[in-house]
Amino acid sequence: MKKLAVLVLPVLLFGCKSSQQWEGQGPIQVVPTENKEIAIQEKETYSTPSGVSFSNDFEGARLNGVEQVNDSLFRVEILPENAPINPSPWYAFKLWSEQDKELWIEFTYGEIGFHRYYPKTSLDGVEYTLVDSADFKSDGPRSKTAMLKVEARKDTLWVAAQDLVGTRDVEEWKDKLAALDFVTTEVIGKSTEGRDLEVLKIGTADDKEMLMVISMQHPPEITGYLAMKAFVETIIEDSPEAEKFRSKHNLYLMPMMNPDGVANGHWRHNLGGVDTNRDWVNMNQPEVKALTQFMESKVEETGGKFIFAADFHSTWEDIFYTINEDLKGNRPGLIPKLIKRSSKRIPGYDPNIRPTESNQRSVTSNSYFFFVHGAESMTFEVGDNTPRDLIRQKGESTAIELMRILK
Repeated sequence: MKKLAVLVLPVLLFGCKSSQQWEGQGPIQVVPTENKEIAIQEKETYSTPSGVSFSNDFEGARLNGVEQVNDSLFRVEILPENAPINPSPWYAFKLWSEQDKELWIEFTYGEIGFHRYYPKTSLDGVEYTLVDSADFKSDGPRSKTAMLKVEARKDTLWVAAQDLVGTRDVEEWKDKLAALDFVTTEVIGKSTEGRDLEVLKIGTADDKEMLMVISMQHPPEITGYLAMKAFVETIIEDSPEAEKFRSKHNLYLMPMMNPDGVANGHWRHNLGGVDTNRDWVNMNQPEVKALTQFMESKVEETGGKFIFAADFHSTWEDIFYTINEDLKGNRPGLIPKLIKRSSKRIPGYDPNIRPTESNQRSVTSNSYFFFVHGAESMTFEVGDNTPRDLIRQKGESTAIELMRILK
């Protein structure tokens, strides 16, 4: 892999807006978010002596090396863009064989990784299914290696940690939204590789009460993206309740906060080698800088305020990370009420809620939304293996109850 040297941008510190309720806080515990060197993944096809080929030559792939161990065992190496890094060991590659054959693939992750995502396969690169448990061997979560049995043929087989959702998929979805007469779009900046950073405005209100939704700060977190889609698609429904809501509140949406990371198959970081969800105090990275400037300009221009914000993510299990309930924002009590009411709509569902223990601002988006804008905010985490029907239910029920609470 070749190294990418990136310019270090000057640190730009933003404090929270002055307000009596935040007095007495200590210094914000920031983490460094200046650009760091990353290893660019070389796009190539790995041909082996037995006629089996592997490739990472597509958007979102992650494959850094292939070794043929014997006639039926192949070892693939999956490495992160840089380190240290949160353990989100993403992989995606395709393979084919000159002759039909059964083979085993061993996943390895270097010194800092382990196998996290249960593999999925696809014959068309679009529809993915979990592999049969008889075809997968692992020592359990955080195993340093894992083994997958596949049937290799001349036709291409895709193997991936999660369904592949790339920048093109998100753009196509955004285009469908933008075709609606109550949706407008605005490019608020550019990523390091020159991709548009775009915000969609959903609604016809006067911007006095605004909402913000973001997702895909971390490229592999597909289940969070799917929950966000279900949430938004409920808000845009052709129903009296949704229409009334959109006439009173504008929802601002940035569905892909890290397009460069998505395109390059990164485990976690953007092209600056930084976890953008640690940059919401420094605001060094172009993605975070663009959105925070947009939000602050919107408040200044309109005299309005953000009353709700959600950042959709994925992790090992379903979790709601919320702000300390002793702190009051623009709509006190909104988040606890929303989680309680939306969860009741799902039979047998018991929400896992983890409020922050302190009243201290942190470096994440959730904290920025609340401490800078007073928006009642949460990080909406969806489990890596949460069933897709439950993901959709969670997104839909959250949107329905939010519209009813804010009517």
